[in-house]
Amino acid sequence: MVPSNEHKLDQIHLQRIEQIKKAALKVFARRGIVGTKMSMIAAEAGISQGLSYRYFKSKEELFITLIQEAMEEANSAFEHVRQLPGTPKEQIRTFTQNILDENNKYSFMLIHHASVSDEVPAKAKQIIEHFSAKDSIGQLIPLFIKGQQLGEFCEGDPYKLLFCYFSVITGLMLQENQIDDNNWCADVDILIKILTK
Repeated sequence: MVPSNEHKLDQIHLQRIEQIKKAALKVFARRGIVGTKMSMIAAEAGISQGLSYRYFKSKEELFITLIQEAMEEANSAFEHVRQLPGTPKEQIRTFTQNILDENNKYSFMLIHHASVSDEVPAKAKQIIEHFSAKDSIGQLIPLFIKGQQLGEFCEGDPYKLLFCYFSVITGLMLQENQIDDNNWCADVDILIKILTK
């Protein structure tokens, strides 16, 4: 019976950590690290501030944890684009839809904040630098070249074209009020036209 209770406690502990991280992600994405207080995160999570400190010593520790997870997820997504079904164009299209999905918005905004703000912890900056945008885009170049060879994508320097493409997506993700209730997933074909013939 004791192991069962321990298992339940472990489950509650893990659920609480996820609850706090999910709330923190939203608050940090909207307000940045300077504009965020642990009390705001606790309120978003629906718990007491004291309880939040049981799981994370500070907002900086929580921020660094979220950056590490967000960067690992983003890197994994870039690595697995070529495993998506379809032609190169279809793979890039699906990948773009995944990026623009509402569930990824806050992680993306957090990464962007950590990239451009001078106020974030040095450890967060190191994590961002470890996963460079150039390397991420570089993982897509063989796929893009294949798409060019198949006549799906326009001619030109693959890196520059992909860099421009993801710059547009970055701009869209950072807009507070996009058209169609913040849902560019439905209009992903407009974006794909940037890369196609």
